[in-house]
Amino acid sequence: MDSVRVGPEPADPAPASLVPADPAPADPAPVGLVLVDLGPGDPRMAADVAPLIRALRPRLSADAFTAFAEEGHAQGLRFTVAYDTATGRALGAATHRVLATSRGRLLFVDDLVTAAGSRGRGVGARLMAELERRGRAEGCARLELDSGTTNVDAHRFYHARRLTVAAFHFGRELEPDLGTDGGSGTDADPGTDADPATDRGSAGR
Repeated sequence: MDSVRVGPEPADPAPASLVPADPAPADPAPVGLVLVDLGPGDPRMAADVAPLIRALRPRLSADAFTAFAEEGHAQGLRFTVAYDTATGRALGAATHRVLATSRGRLLFVDDLVTAAGSRGRGVGARLMAELERRGRAEGCARLELDSGTTNVDAHRFYHARRLTVAAFHFGRELEPDLGTDGGSGTDADPGTDADPATDRGSAGR
């Protein structure tokens, strides 16, 4: 015996184009941050800063980082680290320096990186705001940085903060001077990134 349906007929399924898509996952909640400047000799340089910078520069060894940090600091490079106030974890870092140029005084950002699991939580934005504040306090006319040509996520971040592509950055590797290195003929220092085009650039966020 045929069954009898009681009640209204079910509505036809909505066309796929009208079915709401699953909402995109929300960014993690913003974190409370405290910004701290560190220098060579501080044990947090190796424990907190080195892993962040080496994630941005995969070919930079631990020893090469230590040498770079010491030499860079002597040249005016500063290391600003963003710590989570709740956990004490280092979530991001920026290396930067004030430069006198023929175009005026500027704040140059060598590296800007956010720990992979903390992106989208305002860490990079907080560091950028602090860098802009320091640049103004130092009488800088501009804030500048380089970003690898393939690092499109970083490009979006910078464009959103009104940074513009104002110039091409040209470079080439320098062969060792055989008259001063004992004739070793070695390639470029393996502790550095060899190809800026494939480098993450000044931001890994």
